[in-house]
Amino acid sequence: MKQFFKTVFASTLGVLIALAVVMIASFFFIIGITATMGGSSEYQPKENSVFKLSLNGEVVEQINENPFSELMGEENTQMALPTVIKAIRRAKNNEQIKGIYLEAGNLSTLYASAEAIRRELEDFKSSGKFIVSYGDNYTQNAYYICSVADSVFLNPLGSISLIGLSSQGLFYTGLAEKLGIEHYIFKVGTYKSAVEPFFLKKFSEANREQLTSFLNSIWGNMTSAIEKSRQVSSEELNRFLNEGLAYGQATNMVEYKLADALCYRYEAENCVKKLAGQKLSEKLIAADVNKVASISVKEKESDDQIAVLYAEGEILESESPMSNASVITEDIAKELRKLQHDEDVKAVVLRVNSPGGSAYISEQIWKAVVDLKAVKPIVVSMSDYAASGGYYISCAANKIFAEHTTLTGSIGVFGVVRNLTGALEKIGLSTDMVKTNKYADLGDFSRPMREDEKALIQRSVEQTYDLFLTRCADGRGTTKAAIDSIGQGRVWTGEQALKIGLVDQLGGLDDAIKEAAVLANLTEYSIKETGGPKDFFSKLMEKQLEDMKISIVKSVIGEEQYKIYSAMKQAENQSGIIARMPYMIH
Repeated sequence: MKQFFKTVFASTLGVLIALAVVMIASFFFIIGITATMGGSSEYQPKENSVFKLSLNGEVVEQINENPFSELMGEENTQMALPTVIKAIRRAKNNEQIKGIYLEAGNLSTLYASAEAIRRELEDFKSSGKFIVSYGDNYTQNAYYICSVADSVFLNPLGSISLIGLSSQGLFYTGLAEKLGIEHYIFKVGTYKSAVEPFFLKKFSEANREQLTSFLNSIWGNMTSAIEKSRQVSSEELNRFLNEGLAYGQATNMVEYKLADALCYRYEAENCVKKLAGQKLSEKLIAADVNKVASISVKEKESDDQIAVLYAEGEILESESPMSNASVITEDIAKELRKLQHDEDVKAVVLRVNSPGGSAYISEQIWKAVVDLKAVKPIVVSMSDYAASGGYYISCAANKIFAEHTTLTGSIGVFGVVRNLTGALEKIGLSTDMVKTNKYADLGDFSRPMREDEKALIQRSVEQTYDLFLTRCADGRGTTKAAIDSIGQGRVWTGEQALKIGLVDQLGGLDDAIKEAAVLANLTEYSIKETGGPKDFFSKLMEKQLEDMKISIVKSVIGEEQYKIYSAMKQAENQSGIIARMPYMIH
């Protein structure tokens, strides 16, 4: 028997050691693969090359890298806006690259990012090089970008989905009534509509007003740009839109001058080959966005730096390792403090792309901006969103830049408390409570709220809004009353925000960097990029720890109970007072 246990022990130990060796080998193999994938070597374009820009996937400020994606055969569907812009500039200044071939695909981007790409393509055309676009089907934002091309080609069975903008709301009030869920709403701001789905069954008149206003502002910018590039009158374009011709024959697009010709992909590529001086019988010599962006150019070197700090995503108190979405946490405040004390950094540009979120975290980042501003200039560059909490963290900067179609403002706060008594009764659950003080169970989801409790939370929300007004007024050099008159939760586009004093200038990231240099009295400087998503392996290690905790919880409370626990934990991310844009805006 003793020998038996020795044999079993030895075998088990051998298996464990083998597993450890395999895991370590796999770990270093993955690191090697990652290094190979991440270490992009400089691209040397061949003579008469073409930059092929595929407008496909989601446009973000910075990509969340995942080296396992390619290993598992998954395609990375994210495009980094700074990389796209860098590639267009490299292509403009490289003699070997003769033009750009835009390939319209399933592009997912908001309006400000599309505006930035289109502006860069317009600048590219000043070099005298060609831009040709082709699409089997053009999405609205893809066409907005591609309309800048010298020639726009469409598949004979394709379409240009130019139909206008809309915003649809999903309201949960009727569902909550059926489920026995009661929502207590606390907010400040006539236009603060993020909570409307919980107590209304359609848009409020105030919300309808703001939606109509900013949608018309965005659409006006898009259509005026298309009309100018395609030399189409506004009357003709509106006729196309209002007669629903986008849903008709592809010949409609040519008739209304939205496309130059109908052709197949290979015919469009042949046109590109001719323009680039390539042989029609050979494969198109083209390079993608990452290759072109890697073309080396001689940059001015300087010890003086302007730091660009990226703050992208919802503002949350913590980041979940289980999610690949970019979020803004208190780490941004920590990074701002590092930049404050970095003697080589003479100015900072905070690139904000956020619909808002936690008012608490927004306040921490605001404080870090104020402290940095006391030492060196800080300029905010707004991307697609910089609203509610996104504006909170921006308002104290020396200068604020926004695109015409940036969504900003939304100065307001809200809170939601749920009463699940009716839902619990429907499934046969009941609760009981023992407490030491009157408000120890404030916010308990298993009972109705008392009037005194509602008054406490509403007072807290109003205090937070008053603080928000104070921060904005101090940052913009005006009064709280003035900010309140354009606040109340209302969303504005960048061009509207310029008129009412919420931003200082319209422009992109480059404009913000140039302004930071002026404020810091710099003529020569280098750019230091910082912030953005954590590296993959940091998130991987956090995920392993999270998985371990999940396994322990499941083993203690069971699979079904864990689902309830998980839902409750997820709701905690929206706890406290929230400064966020409405959820229905896409």
